[in-house]
Amino acid sequence: MRGLRGRMILYFSLSAFAAALSLSIVTYASTRAYLLDQRSELATSQAINNAQLLRTLVAVNSQDAGDIVTNIRTESGGYAILHLVDEESFFAQEPLRFTQSNLPNELLTKTLAGQSARQRFEFNGEPYEALGISIAAISANYFEAFPLTDVERTLNTIRTTLIFGIILITIAGGIFGFSSSGSVLRPLRRVASVATDIASGGLDVRLEDESDPELSRLAVSFNNMVDAVQNRIQRETRFASDVSHELRSPITALAAAVEVLQSRRDDLSDRNKQAFDIIASQVHRFDRTVLDLLELSRLDAGAGKTQEEIVNLADLVKRVCQRHGFAEVAFATTLDADDEAVIDKRRIERIVLNLLENARDHAGGAILIAVSGDENQLHIAVDDAGAGVAQSERERIFERFARGTASRNSTGSGLGLAIVQEHARALGGHAWVETNSNGGARFIVSILRQKSAELTRPML
Repeated sequence: MRGLRGRMILYFSLSAFAAALSLSIVTYASTRAYLLDQRSELATSQAINNAQLLRTLVAVNSQDAGDIVTNIRTESGGYAILHLVDEESFFAQEPLRFTQSNLPNELLTKTLAGQSARQRFEFNGEPYEALGISIAAISANYFEAFPLTDVERTLNTIRTTLIFGIILITIAGGIFGFSSSGSVLRPLRRVASVATDIASGGLDVRLEDESDPELSRLAVSFNNMVDAVQNRIQRETRFASDVSHELRSPITALAAAVEVLQSRRDDLSDRNKQAFDIIASQVHRFDRTVLDLLELSRLDAGAGKTQEEIVNLADLVKRVCQRHGFAEVAFATTLDADDEAVIDKRRIERIVLNLLENARDHAGGAILIAVSGDENQLHIAVDDAGAGVAQSERERIFERFARGTASRNSTGSGLGLAIVQEHARALGGHAWVETNSNGGARFIVSILRQKSAELTRPML
């Protein structure tokens, strides 16, 4: 049985089963011994009385020994046999049903040797106990067999009852384990729930105080750990943001200087032009990297105003393409003209622009941008003309500063797709990459479709 709860239920069930089985074995053994001893005691007393009676009667008239044995009163269902040593004769109470041949050989041997003995055996499939009593006064041996059927029946009833009891106790143990495991695992579920919230970005979530001392230690340790993680993340976020802000001023100055030199580029020698082009491209790359880092810092901090409006996603994406010089890219949509949803225009524009620029810079340009959706989600897909993304790189390519094999020699910052993923998550979706029909990459972004009666469609 898998899982901690399953193991606890199994442990309680096995413990209850072991305890019930042990108790049942002891109960059955002691009850069996008691019942058999009581039955043997009563039968022995009856057999001794019969032996004494036979000693008196046979001593007076040994010729009528057969009739005397026939009239002996035995236990219900019992049988009596008299053996006269001098005559080597056996007289059975019911010779047609039970004779000395039905007695155990060991009992016969001991009794005929002058020793009193007892032995349990089976006759006609029923349990019996036989006693052999030596009557030296008349040179005779007396045998009496009495049934143990009533004892066996009682023991069978007790055994059946105990088996049902074991089953019920085992089930009760499992039910108790199920109930107890719920109480034991409830704090762990709270920890798991809080940990999930924290992993989703809710670093302000904490465990509530517990009354139990052990659980209280767990809650305090967990909260202290989260505080330390939150402080570290905040320090790193502030550091990245501060560094990006501090770099803006020198980069702006460098960019301005590059623009000034750009106007004098024709005055430079060919070798200096090459050096100048390298400087200009690296300054542009540096500037783009810093801007991307600033945007990621704002995304990590949850900053930025939302621009939610009720618009048609297909129309919005088409306008973004036209505004940023990608009007020539083929466009397709399955959305109707009146299919509108609540959308953060700023995030959508950033997602679309980053995907188009990624295709332009690393994969030979975008060849198709498609918009589709259903009742729950909207999708934006961009197909490029590149060689596609290897299966082993499809997860890592959305990490920060990660580069695919095809883009390692490009001048991008390595943050564009990470920004796309962060914006997609902020919109309740995610981004992934597949292979398009031409063998290139298809980057797909899904966002949660939102509907609201409070927002009104903007005037155009």
